[in-house]
Amino acid sequence: MHTRSQTRNLHNQQHQAPPPVVEPFNLEEPFENPPPPPPPMDDQRTMAQLLEAPTASYEDAIVVPEITADNFELKHGLLNLVQNKQFFGHDKEDPHAHIRYFNKITSTMKFPNVPSTSVKLMLFLFSLEGAARIWLEKEPPRSIQTWDDLVSKFINKFFPPSKTTNLWNEITRFQQRFDETFYEAWDIFNDLLRACPHHGFSELHQLDTFR
Repeated sequence: MHTRSQTRNLHNQQHQAPPPVVEPFNLEEPFENPPPPPPPMDDQRTMAQLLEAPTASYEDAIVVPEITADNFELKHGLLNLVQNKQFFGHDKEDPHAHIRYFNKITSTMKFPNVPSTSVKLMLFLFSLEGAARIWLEKEPPRSIQTWDDLVSKFINKFFPPSKTTNLWNEITRFQQRFDETFYEAWDIFNDLLRACPHHGFSELHQLDTFR
């Protein structure tokens, strides 16, 4: 004879669903939707070709406009004049003075139907040496399109704002020394003004500062 609780448990066991059958997973069987194959490589070069040094990007930073004049040729004398006074990029060198000298030299020779700025762009590299030449050669290819671009980059590289500040302070605090004559002090003061042509002082301010 079964009790009421035993009868209920027996009834539940008879009506309980059997556990689901889990099929073993075979790793060797392919997926229903296998991943697509990798796309073919666009670069069909051989390994030897991939290891070759590049030779395509040898363009200069300075872009010289095409010169269409007949029989145009730079004279060796002009090239020698440019190279006689080269700029190295030393701290004591004045890039403004170098540009003034370069403009004076290149203006001595005129070429028919050839802009003077094109001649300057062609020759400027030869006026540099040492660190200054390395700087220009490291500039991105075709990044200098005009003579004004070149002057701006050159001045900003070798005459940074800190140098302007130092010279500006020297000018505003200038005083004649006891062992200097008036003319010697005046020459030194003008050298400071020439070294910083963008000082912004009017002539009246310059005279007030010198006194």
